[in-house]
Amino acid sequence: MRPIDVIEGKVSVLDRADVDTDQIIPKQFLKRVERTGFGEFLFYDWIRDGEIELEPNPILLTGANFGCGSSREHAPWALEDFGFEAIVAPSFADIFYSNCTKVGLLPAILDEEHCRAVAEAGEARIDVDDETITCAAGVFKFEVEPDVKHRLLNGLDDIGITLENGAAIDAFEGSGASGYGPVTTAL
Repeated sequence: MRPIDVIEGKVSVLDRADVDTDQIIPKQFLKRVERTGFGEFLFYDWIRDGEIELEPNPILLTGANFGCGSSREHAPWALEDFGFEAIVAPSFADIFYSNCTKVGLLPAILDEEHCRAVAEAGEARIDVDDETITCAAGVFKFEVEPDVKHRLLNGLDDIGITLENGAAIDAFEGSGASGYGPVTTAL
């Protein structure tokens, strides 16, 4: 993962709420486990049918409950592969939110009024460290959990988080304690 501090540029607007992961990346494209190559299938049915048009700008602004549905990791992969670095919405499905942060895609929550202001501005600057979104309409605060913020600012996926504790892991393995199994009191 690459570290994320500031994301800035044009905003693509998907003015829809309750967008589920099967709409983000339809099931017929989930035949690989690599994280790349999914961007061309993003919102496949909607784009193919002419319902929406999206430019691969750094920021996607969308409606509430974005990423609901199944917990497929492919949805954040497709969004990132298409070119988005941040998704701004009034709310996200919990598992989708978590999956985004694990691949370096920033999900930022703003209330609907501020989302509309960012959409109308058409460009924005998102500062992860300051937890602000700045656009022509003003500066808006969003919150990032401290552990998620650390993950994003330092470009750490789950393996990177584990490797941060490399010295403690080495010490434990070197102590000989790793050879003992768990102790239970059940008979």
